[in-house]
Amino acid sequence: MSRRGFALILALVLIAGCSSRPMLGISRAIGTSSNKDLAGGIRAYENADYEESELLLKRSIEEGLTFQRDEITAHKYLAFTYCVTSEERKCREQFRKILELDPRFELDKSEAGHPIWGPVFRSTRNSLNKK
Repeated sequence: MSRRGFALILALVLIAGCSSRPMLGISRAIGTSSNKDLAGGIRAYENADYEESELLLKRSIEEGLTFQRDEITAHKYLAFTYCVTSEERKCREQFRKILELDPRFELDKSEAGHPIWGPVFRSTRNSLNKK
């Protein structure tokens, strides 16, 4: 068999392997609609489209994100969205959900120093630590 023939057969085997059930599961986990909604929600937040951000972030959580860190990220951006739209109760609720998922969670230094949600996060964390 020639090198070209061998390379063609090898390529076909590799392509066929990519359509197997395990590979499909991995590709679905990476490209799920919940992950796309999470990315879109963050993008909408960064563009100050808070209504769209809330919609997409909530939907990503409802659809079920694959990884806990993604769920935490969705709740964090929802908290930010609620804080900047003066919905402190909802902001606090999102931070509480994060801390229930990961009691050791901390905001990044720049996030923790934010004048709107920094104090809300610290207050929420302190109230949960007292329980």
